Parts: sequence; C-alpha cells; structure tokens
Amino acid sequence: MPPFIQFIFRRLFTAFVSLIAITMLLYAGVMLTPPEARARLYLPQGNNEGRASQALVQSVIEKHHLDEPYLIQYGYWVRSLLTGSWGYSPTLREYVLLALLRRTPVTLELALYSLLLLIPLGLVSGFIAGWQPYRRFDSIFRGLAYFGTSMPPFIFSMILLAVFYVRLGWFAPERMDVATELEMVRSGFVNYTGALTLDSLLNRRFDIFLLALRHLAMPIMTLSMFYWATLGRVTRAAVLGQRNQEYIIAARARGIAERRLMWRHALRAILAPTLTTMAISASGIVTSSFVVEIIFVLPGVSQVIVKAMRGLPDAPASLGFAVYSVMMVISLMFILDVLQAILDPRVRDEVLKG
Repeated sequence: MPPFIQFIFRRLFTAFVSLIAITMLLYAGVMLTPPEARARLYLPQGNNEGRASQALVQSVIEKHHLDEPYLIQYGYWVRSLLTGSWGYSPTLREYVLLALLRRTPVTLELALYSLLLLIPLGLVSGFIAGWQPYRRFDSIFRGLAYFGTSMPPFIFSMILLAVFYVRLGWFAPERMDVATELEMVRSGFVNYTGALTLDSLLNRRFDIFLLALRHLAMPIMTLSMFYWATLGRVTRAAVLGQRNQEYIIAARARGIAERRLMWRHALRAILAPTLTTMAISASGIVTSSFVVEIIFVLPGVSQVIVKAMRGLPDAPASLGFAVYSVMMVISLMFILDVLQAILDPRVRDEVLKG
C-alpha cells in the first residue's frame, strides 16, 4: 500500500478512536443523572413536573433502557446515532439529527466567510509587517493584533453592536429583516441549500445577497478578529526568521526585484509553518461560531443547545449537539492534516518515508 494511503488510514483510525473516547466520556456524564429524572425528559411537558405516575415513568425507563448498565446504554445510544435518529428531543419535539442538519448551513456559511476573510488577511498583513519590521505599518499591525488577541469575542461583539448597529445603523443582527423575509415568501424564493447568500445567487436575487452579507458582517468580523491576529503574528514571526536567510540575501544580490523576492520566494517558505495555525484557526472558528450565533440571533446549530437548556435539561439534544460539534471539529482536523501532508514538504517527506 502506498505510504500516503497508509497515512490517511492512520489519520482515520486516530479520528475514530478520538470520537469513541469523547462520546464515551459525554455519555458517562449523562449517566450521573438518575434514571427516573432522565425518564421525565421524555414525557409530555404537561406531565414532567412530578404528576407522572410511577408506572408511566417505569415504562419510559424500560423503553429507552435507562436502567441498564453503562456499556449497554452506551451501545443503544450509539445504535441510534448510526441509524440516523440521534434520539428524540422532547424540547425540540423532533429527532435531534434532523434539527442539527436543518441548522447546519447557517453555521457553515458563517464559518466559511470568516475563514475566507481571516486567512488571506492574516497572511498578507503579517507578511508585510514581518518583511518591513518596526516601521509604521508594522507598528499599526502589532497594535491591532494585540487588541485582537486580548479581546474576547463576546465582548468584541458587544462593541460592534453598540457602534455599527445602535449608533451608526450600518449593520443589523439576525438572519434577515422581517420585511425582506415576507417579500421572499411572496416572490417564491427557493431555499436550495439553506445558505442564504448562495440561495440568493441561485435565485438571481442579488439584492437579497447584499442584504445577507450586511447581516453577516458583524458576526464575520467578530469571528475573524481573534484568529486573524493570531495568524498574522505567527506569519510575521515566520517572515522575520526568513528575511535574513542566505537564499534571500543571495537572491537580493543577484538583483531580483524586492516584490518578486517577497511574494515568489519568501512566501513559499513561510506557508508551511503557518499551516498549523490555519488548522487551529479553522477548528476554533467552528466552535466559536456557536457563541456568535447566540449573540447575533442567527438560526444556526447553537439554537439546538439554547432550546435544549430552557427549563428542564434535554439530554438527547444536549448530547446530540456535543457529538455533532466534536464530529465537525474532528472531520475538519482530518482534512487539514491531509492538506498539510500535501502542502508542507517536511510533512510530505516524512509521510512518504512511511
């Protein structure tokens, strides 16, 4: 078997083992709650406040195997994951997986636009600051990067809301304003993917596309700020380590233009060490997007956990949300590991050696 295929299988096995270990820990936390308390979560809301008979509670316990040993309960729960139901949520009043999948396009749309903004901006700004250190641009960059890395996203989002929504009125929270939503219904707007910006282009409604971008502007800025600053600082440090290397000095002595020297020689050298930071930023964007969705009232995956924690805790929805988040991060890290093996010569050589 080729070494690269072996590398992919090793990464898949590691991801699978990680997923099993994390889900076992998650379900062990649920097992701390007595079976009777968990059984009441499956009862109609009118019967879950102590009025349910003991016989009804016991029937729910037997139906959902809530009194079985840990491994047996975990096995039934994993079987529900594999069959696609992920359990029934009494709070959402639907199967957990359907609720998560319906809200996923909003989360992916927000995360994708944030990555498309922060990666080029972080690379270019950090590269320019590192190539010309201690000048005006570098001083401005270091100040903004310090602000970005020290500012928690939920605080930064409050600042953006106060300035751009309350004070200036440029951008607004939520997915879309009510008037536009009503107009979309009247005009027969088709939701092909659930991602509003993409669906607006498929419907040839460029006005809705621009409005959707305006509503995403503040969440994207909130998500991108911290990770842009981190990626930019790592890029700047990598450039500082490369700008006085012998191959750069030799190329400059041969009369190669400074711009060509920057973008065609030094940039290739610093891409490898910044790939790890990009991977960490991508996984962080996915998890941080849940908090941002709640603040800006976006109907993403975070709505599942918000509704699940209202009133009585909803174990199926809470577990489903946790597993879904873990699966998204593990899948993303697997993809980025493979990309790093392709793009980073050092990792590629190590993989090919087996």
